[in-house]
Amino acid sequence: MYSDNVQQEEKVNNQLKGRDSTSLQDNKKAKISWIIKKNLFDGWKNVLLTILTIIFSIFVLYQVTAFVITNSWDVVYVHLRLLMIGQYPLEEIWRLWFGLYYASLMIGLTWGLWKGAGKAVAFTFGSVYFIFAVIPWTTVNTSINLAGCIMLIAVGYFFGNKLERLKIPVIILWILFLPLTLGLITGFGGIITPVLSRYWGGWLLTVILASISIVGCFPLGILLALGRRSTLPAVKYFCIAYIELIRGMPLIMVLFIGQMLIPLFLGGETGIDNVTRAMIAYTFFAAAYLAEDVRGGLQSLPVGQYEAAQALGLNKFKTTFLIILPQALKAVIPALVGLFITILKDTSLVAIIGLADFLGTARRISNNPEYLGRYMELYIFVAVFYFIFCYLMAYVSRYLERKLSRSVN
Repeated sequence: MYSDNVQQEEKVNNQLKGRDSTSLQDNKKAKISWIIKKNLFDGWKNVLLTILTIIFSIFVLYQVTAFVITNSWDVVYVHLRLLMIGQYPLEEIWRLWFGLYYASLMIGLTWGLWKGAGKAVAFTFGSVYFIFAVIPWTTVNTSINLAGCIMLIAVGYFFGNKLERLKIPVIILWILFLPLTLGLITGFGGIITPVLSRYWGGWLLTVILASISIVGCFPLGILLALGRRSTLPAVKYFCIAYIELIRGMPLIMVLFIGQMLIPLFLGGETGIDNVTRAMIAYTFFAAAYLAEDVRGGLQSLPVGQYEAAQALGLNKFKTTFLIILPQALKAVIPALVGLFITILKDTSLVAIIGLADFLGTARRISNNPEYLGRYMELYIFVAVFYFIFCYLMAYVSRYLERKLSRSVN
């Protein structure tokens, strides 16, 4: 039976060869039709299963649509500002808009200069901006600012598409993006009024925690992976002990250690707030897992790569960072992006230590007596946001895999 199916598929493929474009399109449609028939309607069991699946899918889609249309979403739009930025002072909100303008312009420039996945990122952010700009409960000021962000994406794409020489400045601006925006949000010392981290919350706190943790754990994890393969016993066993110790503890324990033991070790009054301690805990926790992913990539490379580098006269430093490490990182892109997605989702655990992240803010709103039993609307809103950005990260990961594999071939 299997061989007959293979022969039929080969016959269809052979028919596609040597035809003109019109005939080729017709044959492709015929092949798609054959595949659908083979997978969905081949025998009465498949037909029955397909019909039941369609009925179930329609039922679920109807229930979801009915819930979205018939339910009142006032619990979301009344607390939209709280969900997005927490208790960040209203008079200082221009700092957040500046960071969003900065990001939008950079996304547009990246799309124009490098194309590829930049288009998906630009369209995702542009779509989110547009939806929030046109929904009825958005204020006029917010709609104007979101429209400005969409315009900056378009302007960035226009200039990026025309000016190839902007590549180096755009890379530099991306490197400076996180420290500049974070410094603006917190307040540069003595220049603008500081905004304490206890006022951060919602999606703002989630993004800051995830961004700092991802950026911080990447170089630390690489150093740990290289240290574990070191020939120096002190370095090697220290890295092994650190990785195995951190990986042997749950993240919640690491968060509690960061909150309680850091002040104890540093003498009580550290001046480090709860958000910074959470960032440190997330960074050191994720670095241990990233180190093992990178180590797997390093071990996957054949010994011939090292020998070729030595034949070219490269020293150990150049061999590692110019030859070995780029190939190892390319091999573990799916694992790294999976870890980054996990970091974004695991930021919800900071609610345990009293921080109001995106999910934690929704949970607090649902506990309001005025909105008892209205948690489903809040959780759907939160889930959609997490899904959009996690899927975007996964899409960029797949694009990088395809791009790098083609460049090698």
